[in-house]
Amino acid sequence: MAKMMVTDRDGHLHEVEGREGLKLMETLREFDYGVTAICGGLCSCATCHIFIEPEWMSRLPTPQSDEKELLVELQHYDAARSRLSCQVEFTDALDGLPLQIAPDE
Repeated sequence: MAKMMVTDRDGHLHEVEGREGLKLMETLREFDYGVTAICGGLCSCATCHIFIEPEWMSRLPTPQSDEKELLVELQHYDAARSRLSCQVEFTDALDGLPLQIAPDE
């Protein structure tokens, strides 16, 4: 099965099985890494903010306007790496995806 390499807020690296067809958020909120996803994936709270390495961004769908609007308001927003995990579906093409849970806002 395809994997994600998740760095939690304490800097610890975890190898996590990705589940094809599910949003990254759905997998990440099951672990105690800091993704709370309060809105349940409706793209309205940004509590699933993650950083993805720039070289992987081209493999992801382009962020829609509602995601962009939330991201730019965040204190830890990084234009090159920020995404909301509720807006990114995991596929086998993302095997090995390195991501980091963003600091709490």
